[in-house]
Amino acid sequence: MRISTTSCLCPFLVCLCFIQRCYGASHHVPAKVPSKNQTKLANGETEVHHRPKRGWIWNQFFVLEEHLGPDAQYVGKLHSNSDKGDGSVRYILSGEGAGTIFIIDEVTGDIHATKSLDRERKTHYVLHAQALDRYTEEALEPKSEFIIKVQDINDNAPKFPDGPFVATVPEMSEVGTSVLQVTASDADDPTYGNSARIVYSILQGQPYFSVDPKTGIIRTALSDMDREAREHYTVVIQAKDMAGQVGGLSGSTTINITLTDVNDNPPMFPQKNYQLYVPESAQVGKPVGKIKANDEDLGINADIKYSIINSEGANTFSISTDRDTREGIISLKKPLNYERKKTYTLHIEGTNTHMDPRFSYLGSFKDTATLKITVGDVDEAPVFSIDHYIMDVYENSPSGTEVGVVTARDPDSRNSPVRYFLDSKEEGVRYFRIDEISGLIRTTQPLDREDMAWHNITVMASEVDNPSLLSHVPVTVQVLDVNDNPPEIATDEEVIVCESSRPGQVIQTVTAVDKDDFANGQRFSFALPSQQPVNPNFTLKDNEEDILFSFPCLIIHIFSFFKSK
Repeated sequence: MRISTTSCLCPFLVCLCFIQRCYGASHHVPAKVPSKNQTKLANGETEVHHRPKRGWIWNQFFVLEEHLGPDAQYVGKLHSNSDKGDGSVRYILSGEGAGTIFIIDEVTGDIHATKSLDRERKTHYVLHAQALDRYTEEALEPKSEFIIKVQDINDNAPKFPDGPFVATVPEMSEVGTSVLQVTASDADDPTYGNSARIVYSILQGQPYFSVDPKTGIIRTALSDMDREAREHYTVVIQAKDMAGQVGGLSGSTTINITLTDVNDNPPMFPQKNYQLYVPESAQVGKPVGKIKANDEDLGINADIKYSIINSEGANTFSISTDRDTREGIISLKKPLNYERKKTYTLHIEGTNTHMDPRFSYLGSFKDTATLKITVGDVDEAPVFSIDHYIMDVYENSPSGTEVGVVTARDPDSRNSPVRYFLDSKEEGVRYFRIDEISGLIRTTQPLDREDMAWHNITVMASEVDNPSLLSHVPVTVQVLDVNDNPPEIATDEEVIVCESSRPGQVIQTVTAVDKDDFANGQRFSFALPSQQPVNPNFTLKDNEEDILFSFPCLIIHIFSFFKSK
């Protein structure tokens, strides 16, 4: 309600006097708007409303932080309208910092700050004011709480608490590709002025990178940045408060940016033509050489697969990739023969195994080279005309009879003379000898087929110029049969004839054997010995296989039979 001048006011009224002082920058002055206890009238005047039983009406006190002046900083004034200026009122201050940081003149009610305050350590202080009668110590005003707020000044520079930073971005990225966001902090009051309003800028790293002044997002500023040309960049970002205005404080941080690899380089052979020497003695399946294409990329982007793309090379050689060195390892698929083919030409292709379609416009990611392989001549052991000789000789032939000839030659171009000899460790050597120049094999003694029909020997050949190079060939000698063995009755038997035997009854069958070959000894004819008297009681029949005897009951002895001529 509206209070007239004749209305009864509360007995005491404490007036809060705030005196603004200049410290290089204006301090906050409460706006001239009605407080909760005021109403602004149409004529511009303000009427004050007072609650009954309340004598204090407090506004907020302010003190400027980091005050460095020689005198105590004036904060404000306590005043009671019961104070007539005669010194009868004593003002008392209590609470946070009372008596140490804040002091009050008991007579005038003036409050001063005796120390420099830091808002970033403590933003405000809660105190209590009281007015007493100096003589009676009676309270003229009830104890009331008020706040002294430390007013901010721009005394803290922005900081990057997490720096320095490390970041990566793929090479050849488009302009504007996000790399990293950095954020600075400012300990000043963000709600007051521009002390904590930060603007980002780039001090180092242009023209390759840029930074968003509001968000601190770092982006690429150039297209086609090539890792193979330059891989590492150092970017320095500044954060400045006061919205970047002159006089603002700043801090900076460093970002080490590395371009990561993409497959933007094809493999390349350092030269187009290579030569390789391979001896003809090289083993099949073993590496004989290597070749390498260079790729400036890294990791899987530099993986290369090698292949031989012409049939002449692919039929005789193979190539594989060493995963560690990325070299093409050339191996032999078939034996080499200097006397048959002295050179080979290989067309080798190296291709990237992991393609990036974004860079297909750069062309095919492969390269070719030509490798000429020269086959080296190696002194080789003599080579026999066939792998296995089979010969024959008749049994009972005299010592020195020719059995057969083995032939070996020097496969090398110089055609060194060859010498032959038998392996002395074998049992069959005692039956044969060989002419060391001609390779003619002869017997050393008559052979008996019935004793041993086959003989196995080994002939060795060596070059006259290099006796250490030996070749071996097996020789099998068959002993041919001659008719040199008579037939033999298998056993001598007694034939018992019973007296009850009928005339014409077969009483015994006699067979014979011959040690000679079937062609010479398995057809027999049978007859009674001519020196024996003829016995009319028995008859002998040649059935072309055995002998039949017939006569009643007689014991006979069978002595011998003769083979027909």
